[in-house]
Amino acid sequence: MKNNLKNLIKITCLALLMVSCGEDFLVEEPTGNIINSDQLSDAIALNPAIGEATVTGIYATMFTTETGGTTSQQDFGQKGYDIYGDMLSSDMALSTSTYGWYRARITEMQAGTDFTQPENYQPWRYYYRIINLANLVIESLGGNDVVPETDENKYTMGQAFAMRAHSYFYLTQYFINDVEASWNAETLPIYVVPGFAGNPKSPTSEVYALMEDDLTKAITLLDGFVRSSKTSVDISIAQTILGYVLASRRDRWLDVVTVTNAALANTTAIPMLTDASINGIRGGFNHVDSQGWMWGVDLNADIGLGLVSWWGQIDAYSYSYAAVGDNKAMDAGLYNSMPADDVRRLQFNNNPASARHLQPLNKFYDSDKVIFGTSQIVKADYIYMRYEEPLLLNIEALARSGQEGLARTALFNFVSTRVTDASFVNALSGQALIDEIYKQTRLEFWGEGKSYLAMKRNKATIVRGTNHLSFVGVPIPFNDERLTFEIPLQEIQDNNNISTQN
Repeated sequence: MKNNLKNLIKITCLALLMVSCGEDFLVEEPTGNIINSDQLSDAIALNPAIGEATVTGIYATMFTTETGGTTSQQDFGQKGYDIYGDMLSSDMALSTSTYGWYRARITEMQAGTDFTQPENYQPWRYYYRIINLANLVIESLGGNDVVPETDENKYTMGQAFAMRAHSYFYLTQYFINDVEASWNAETLPIYVVPGFAGNPKSPTSEVYALMEDDLTKAITLLDGFVRSSKTSVDISIAQTILGYVLASRRDRWLDVVTVTNAALANTTAIPMLTDASINGIRGGFNHVDSQGWMWGVDLNADIGLGLVSWWGQIDAYSYSYAAVGDNKAMDAGLYNSMPADDVRRLQFNNNPASARHLQPLNKFYDSDKVIFGTSQIVKADYIYMRYEEPLLLNIEALARSGQEGLARTALFNFVSTRVTDASFVNALSGQALIDEIYKQTRLEFWGEGKSYLAMKRNKATIVRGTNHLSFVGVPIPFNDERLTFEIPLQEIQDNNNISTQN
């Protein structure tokens, strides 16, 4: 019986992935292993554990290659789009380029003005794929307005709501130049049931209303959920996602304070320390068991990731592009903005004569730590969220909601864990305080996919340092159309209700 259940769960997960991976997004009836929401509902009724397995299929999409619908070596799930964001924000510099990945279309920002490029298609296809999976789970448990009777099904539905909102949030960031300016404009199609029937674009305000409603439901449904691994979304992660959503509006700062306070209270994670241990800020960011990680996935041999992965693109200690000529480095200006005693300087190679100058050799590394070493990613995991995210978002919201005293104190306490003397924080107020919080956010989360979100939230103008290969020293505002993707050509061809970009 146990083996049969395992096989059924595996088939269910495969079926979910097949529903989302086919050439035709709209799957009304099953073919082969493909199932619809009615069949999934019947299966869950017979065995509620299958509901949890269906959510596992959503999480698997986050680290599976080609889930953006291409065979590109940039197409490997959520961490691939984290790289897109880090490079578009210019905090991650492509300081040398041998193989050409990311150079023209991302670092030279060509994709943002050419909807035929795959860099537009990949995130669109990926996030709507997860939305479709989440819709299938929600529909199978009764639909958007139903509260399941059992705790097990409540937790499953809560995770599905959270993941649907997570995907819509990234779509708003990557495909809308300025959320605030586009609040009443029609920007993204909304789908809340399985299948893609070609919906027209909805106003940004309606997308945000859906995200907030989804996350509010998720937080209620996930109350009491104790997950078996950090792969799953729990209440603190749903609350942090809601914090990001509300902060990106720029007009709900008191609510951001409230929800991030709740996330910090509910998480079992603790702050990253400054030592070189598994839990330290210099600990390699390579182990899902790190006490600072709120959300991540254990990459093992069964998953089978290698060169085509986030590690393959970033880590010089993996058998990877970063080891042989495609150097991803911290922006030189950002690095030089750190005080000399900032422990985060030690995360990067600071030998100007080295070809690996400002590579994150001591932040992200395969635990064997052999240059151009392992070809299979089994000793390094993926991070999606950690304790410092709701913490710094909370500090930012305090400052922006008029609670500068509390913001200064919290920022001082945080910065004191990174530098010897944080007394400079005590003199900050107004825009200077907000600017410092923004800088600390960029320094803290370099390479973790958060700089792009912070750039848009702060309406920042980026200026590239000297180690970039293009646009050095050129001011680029956050709402420059080159920094945001276009609705892809494939969507316009397939969706009769979307005929133009605007």
